[in-house]
Amino acid sequence: MTGYIHSMESMGLVDGPGVRCVVFLQGCPLRGLYCHNPDTQTAEGGEAVEPEALVRRLLRFRPYFDRSGGGVTFSGGEPLFQPEFLAECLDLLQRAGIHTCLDTAGAGLGEYEAILSRTDLLLYDVKHEAPEEYQRVTGRSMERTLAFVEAVRRAGTPMWVRHVVVPGLTDQEEHLAALRRYVDDLPNVQKVELLPFHKLGAEKYRGLGRTDPLAEVPAMDPELCRQLQERWFSDLNG
Repeated sequence: MTGYIHSMESMGLVDGPGVRCVVFLQGCPLRGLYCHNPDTQTAEGGEAVEPEALVRRLLRFRPYFDRSGGGVTFSGGEPLFQPEFLAECLDLLQRAGIHTCLDTAGAGLGEYEAILSRTDLLLYDVKHEAPEEYQRVTGRSMERTLAFVEAVRRAGTPMWVRHVVVPGLTDQEEHLAALRRYVDDLPNVQKVELLPFHKLGAEKYRGLGRTDPLAEVPAMDPELCRQLQERWFSDLNG
């Protein structure tokens, strides 16, 4: 079985607990307005690799995982876009005793059960809680991510929720109140992170010869974002 990875980050500190290797898989069915990795969206490209070979590379970092309570996080793109490859990698890592984490918008292909049963923690990227706005923000229906949430409910996999706060798009009080109601109905939520929109993807759009859909939107003030998280989600973050 061959999978395709866009890149790897060997010493990640923000994508799950402890020190982590973050594997960015190639391909995503969404076309998010505020995507900061547009170069991972297409199914073409990336490094071809077999699950066993990838896991051997990842296990070189075991001493860092063991000392910090870290592990491996699969991101993208959308890691669920390559479900069979992902499930095999997760299985090999868990057999080796490595903590596994999945950074996903829940917009994958195929069934989720085999993947969730091999995942220790989910970083669930909530694009929007309203179906019509989800369609506008991602270019796709909300059907897949709703099916994913129900699969998580059945599997009981722990979840950290993430949501990008974009000025003029997802920073309104009405939206955040609705987001809180949506999060309250999600299963197994341990933590909620509001992430400030940044402009790091702008250069990637230029390099791809594509128009940045939010080129005129400023970056979100990190301090204001922190205040919004404190106001709306402090009770969920201990």
